[in-house]
Amino acid sequence: MSDVATVEINDAIFCQSHLKEVCAECNYDGREENDSFFGFDPIDREGIEAPTSSQNKEGVYQCKKHGSAACNQCYGWKKQITRARTAAKKAGKKSSS
Repeated sequence: MSDVATVEINDAIFCQSHLKEVCAECNYDGREENDSFFGFDPIDREGIEAPTSSQNKEGVYQCKKHGSAACNQCYGWKKQITRARTAAKKAGKKSSS
């Protein structure tokens, strides 16, 4: 595991600087940890990104659009990871045919 500063936003882990699950600038990849947390086997897929967010007085990240720390519209990570996994599997099938 790298020494990159990370943040947890509604149970998913991102680099603190850019709020990306996979960040080339920070040399960070949190896909395996997030996949495991949400009950998936890790696969090579596109990383997810947090929407524009800010910290509230308690230091908890919340989406700017709805002002919620538990916003399922903006922070629906399991759904976003499922879509990324499906896209990765489809891309894999296309390249092998």
